[in-house]
Amino acid sequence: MTDFIHAFSGPVVPAATAEFDEYMTARVKAMEAILIERGVVSEEAVERISNIYEHQVGPQIGAKVVARAWTEPDFKARLLEDATAACAEMGVSGLQGEDMLAVENTDEVHNVIVCTLCSCYPWPVLGLPPNWYKKEAYRSRVVRDPRSVLKEFGLDLAPEKEIRVWDSSSELRYWVLPQRPTGTEGLSAEELAELVTRDSMLGVGVVAPAKVGA
Repeated sequence: MTDFIHAFSGPVVPAATAEFDEYMTARVKAMEAILIERGVVSEEAVERISNIYEHQVGPQIGAKVVARAWTEPDFKARLLEDATAACAEMGVSGLQGEDMLAVENTDEVHNVIVCTLCSCYPWPVLGLPPNWYKKEAYRSRVVRDPRSVLKEFGLDLAPEKEIRVWDSSSELRYWVLPQRPTGTEGLSAEELAELVTRDSMLGVGVVAPAKVGA
């Protein structure tokens, strides 16, 4: 497990984040129980929604899109031209994904995503936003000093690499097409998708090189 300081979900990973997650889980469970008890929602509705977010949405969907872009140049071109239409080819569409733009990381440019106003996020591709994405500390600082913020995520970019910060809104949601790591030439699209992380598609991380002999 990566051992780095993560200022937006807890002071140190994993201990503080685990405590934070435990606290939030307890709060959500308590709210769920109250809403069911008062008849606002049913247990069946809660179970259905949980099943959707567990199996049908999430960054694993975006990872498949990235892997296809890495292995099919024509699809990559269409993705960068119109991410919404390209994702729809794979059946990836829906609420909060009506208008999406994928921005490509290169040897010269690294992209990072934020929503300075609230928490606009491409749900069909990445699922629900992490808590740190919604915090004011991230939303304000990554615009002013992205290089320092990325260091706090464990991403220390070379000084000569340009960093572009993209501000998502309700009209247009951005996400990152990360660079394909070295040593992955022989991997299938399915194997490549397993390497892609949520953070790499937000720009606060990169896809790690494939392990030799893995």
